[in-house]
Amino acid sequence: SEEVFNKMKDLGFPVTVFAINQLLLLYKRVDKKKIADVLAKMEKENVKPSLFTYKLLVDTKGAIRDIAGMEKVVESMQAEGVEPDLLFQATIAKHYIFAGHREKAEAILESMEGGDIKGNRNACKILLPLYAFLGKKDDVERMWQVCEANPRLDECLSAIESFGRLGDVERAEKVFEDMFATWKTLSSKFYNALMKVYADQNLFKKGKELAKRMDEDGCRLGISTIDSLVKLYVGAGEVDKAESILHKLSKSNKMKPQYSSYLMLLDTYSKKGDIHNSEKVFDQLRQMGYNGRVRQYQLLLNAYVHAKTPVYGFRERMKADNIFPNSVIASLLAATDPFNKKKTLSDMLE
Repeated sequence: SEEVFNKMKDLGFPVTVFAINQLLLLYKRVDKKKIADVLAKMEKENVKPSLFTYKLLVDTKGAIRDIAGMEKVVESMQAEGVEPDLLFQATIAKHYIFAGHREKAEAILESMEGGDIKGNRNACKILLPLYAFLGKKDDVERMWQVCEANPRLDECLSAIESFGRLGDVERAEKVFEDMFATWKTLSSKFYNALMKVYADQNLFKKGKELAKRMDEDGCRLGISTIDSLVKLYVGAGEVDKAESILHKLSKSNKMKPQYSSYLMLLDTYSKKGDIHNSEKVFDQLRQMGYNGRVRQYQLLLNAYVHAKTPVYGFRERMKADNIFPNSVIASLLAATDPFNKKKTLSDMLE
């Protein structure tokens, strides 16, 4: 992307806000430190930010809990006269919720509703999960009542996820089953939404039954389905079965499993002090291209701690992968270092 951008400049093409947004989107995913450079370039080229530019910046600030920084972006946007849409407001509200600013979030949700939610129905599918994040069941019900008599597919999906997040499994199931009265067949994403509800609530039997139903109904099992099945089996204490399902289904469906699927297995083996299987899953993560992430190294080290076994050459392994220890990993390395007499493994486990 950088090469294409620079080539466009060399060829004399004007720097557009679209091109800038693509760079921001890239750096938001891979290297947030470079965002400041892109913004400086934007100012130098006198390119005005679009609503999408502000969305990216707000989401980037909010993701690291920089609420003050997020609010400054919003102020800049308002000063430029750029009007927020519902999704922009939802992004701000979501970050307020996760940062613990409930009152600020509620004020935005009230603004999103407008004076009459029935006349502003498009907001319902966006508001449903936000009220669920806040744990406001009555408001989730209120949003759903606007849609329930004549629901749209995206509203149903939002309702299943929202009721599930509140732990109201029966309500989520009812939304799912009622859909068949309007649509005779459903795509796999609706089954996946209910499967995730079962996984989050640790409803093993219901999850297995839904998986069989998906197969009977001809639904393709996606990576999110596999992730939920892994979570169900791990929660039921059947980690070996979970690992088997992960490999068989991802291979037969020719899919790359989610990072979280492997992490659940690694976490479980780690807590058991099962070094062999922890190393095996760690190696599978690398084979799948999931390297360069600190969390997997931390879990692998935990396996050695729980097994009360020293580990050799781990710093070198991390260095080879360009991973640098954080404070947690540093303490684990000290605990598993066979030459460190100051802190024993037993000390770490007490």
